[in-house]
Amino acid sequence: MRLRYEVELPYQVQVTGADFIFNIQAARTPQQMVVEENLFVSQQVPLQEYTDPASGGRFLRLRAFDGELTVRYQATVDIVHRLDDPQMIAETWVRDLPGAVLPYLYPSRYCESDVLNSFAMTQFGTLWQGYGRVQAICEWVQRHVSFVSGSSWGTTSATHTLQSRQGVCRDFAHLMIALCRAVNIPARFTTGLDYGADPALGPPDFHAYVEAFVGGRWYMFDPSGTAIPMGFVRLTSGRDAADSAFASIFGAVQAMTQRLSITAVPGSDGVLREPVRTWQALSTDSAVQPAAG
Repeated sequence: MRLRYEVELPYQVQVTGADFIFNIQAARTPQQMVVEENLFVSQQVPLQEYTDPASGGRFLRLRAFDGELTVRYQATVDIVHRLDDPQMIAETWVRDLPGAVLPYLYPSRYCESDVLNSFAMTQFGTLWQGYGRVQAICEWVQRHVSFVSGSSWGTTSATHTLQSRQGVCRDFAHLMIALCRAVNIPARFTTGLDYGADPALGPPDFHAYVEAFVGGRWYMFDPSGTAIPMGFVRLTSGRDAADSAFASIFGAVQAMTQRLSITAVPGSDGVLREPVRTWQALSTDSAVQPAAG
């Protein structure tokens, strides 16, 4: 499947010396190949790039002068999706988890799985320990939390969302992640764009979704239910939103109206393959070798 997206982020920098860290470039992974890309920065400033070896996230860093700053990025990406039968995917025992997966078992800033342990065990502890339990958690969050724009803050955590029962995509993701970790299922926060979202929710935007580690690989889930997972282009992943911001700003800066777009385009064979919803387990991740011993 070939997807093309564009991100334009305009700012008004009020004082020279404001620092920015962006994470808007498509991650390069064995299942996600960047066919072509173009980066434009309106100010003539040095750019520094760093790729996180664990997540594949690509960090772009710059220091801006005062005045207008626009960062624009375009990419065409080929994605190879893996589709599996959910009934054939069992959970991975903690003793068999690869070392790189272990950090996603623990509580984090926005995902207080320790606080939610009792609640999670009551709701999901007796379910079959496989993909179906993760799907049950995803569906529970989708049913019990309402999508309400502007209903949360940058400091809103999973426990707050469970209490308020409303939020935006990052809040849905944090709650699902916390509930998964509370029943010993590794889960991570992943960012992309909201392909297929209802225009009534607003213009295209960055999107937070969840990947849970079951059956030896990371599978994708969208607890907000607002987008089509097959249309997600991976930007980065982490323990929660603290690891995965699309833009971090240090200094006196006013963000202007951003512009995003994403669409399916014909692949190298000339065939257009559009993302669709599927009942199958969906992954864009390679299998991870289990722990030795």
